[in-house]
Amino acid sequence: MDVCIEKIQKSYGKHQVLQDVSFKTVGGVCIGILGANGCGKSTLFSILAGVQRADGGSFICNGADLLTDIKARTRTLGYIPQNTPLLEELTALDNLRLWYPKQQLERELKDGVLKLLGIPDFLKTRVSQMSGGMKKRLAIGCAVASHPEILLMDEPSAALDLVCKERIAEYLNDFKKRGGLILLATHDIQDLTLCDQWYILRDGTLHPFEYDGDVHKLVGSL
Repeated sequence: MDVCIEKIQKSYGKHQVLQDVSFKTVGGVCIGILGANGCGKSTLFSILAGVQRADGGSFICNGADLLTDIKARTRTLGYIPQNTPLLEELTALDNLRLWYPKQQLERELKDGVLKLLGIPDFLKTRVSQMSGGMKKRLAIGCAVASHPEILLMDEPSAALDLVCKERIAEYLNDFKKRGGLILLATHDIQDLTLCDQWYILRDGTLHPFEYDGDVHKLVGSL
C-alpha cells in the first residue's frame, strides 16, 4: 500500500489552519502526528476522513484520491474521532449490529478484533452507562467492521486507564503486522512508543521529528 498526502490546505475565514500538509508512507507503520492544542490536528484528521472538505490537496491511496472518491474512502478508511460517535441509548451489542452482519459479528466476538478489544465483557451495557475506555474500545470496534487498510485515530487513549491503553495498543500492533497504516494524533507519551515515524504539525505544516524518548526535547520542538 502506497499513500501520498499532498498539500492539504484549510482556512476558516482569514485564519489558515493548514497550509501545506504533505508526506508519503506505506502500510505496516504507525505515524504519530504531534502538536500543541489548536494546531490543527483534529481538523486534518476530519478532512482525511471526509467529514470536512479541504480547500486544496489530495490523499492518494492505491491510485484513488480518498478526498473525492467516497466509495474508495469508505472501503479504505476507519476513523475514530475524539468524541466517540455512538448511539448513547443503545447497548454495545446494538451499536455493533449497525455495522456488522450477524455472522461476522459472532466471529469477531468469539475470536476476532472485538474479542481482542474486550468488548464481550460489556455487550449488554448501554453506552450512556459506559466508562470512557469502554466507549473508546467500542468506537474502534465499530470503525474496523469493514476491515479498513488505514486507521485515523484522534487522541485514542486520552483519559483511559492502563488496562484500556494496553488493549488498544495490542490491537494497533496487530493491525500494523497485518500491513495496515495508522495515523495517530496524540498528546500521550505512551502512544509515541507505538509509532514508527513522527511529525509535528506547526504553522499549518508538518515537520519530521525523530522521537528518542527525550520528552524535554519534544516539548521544546512543540
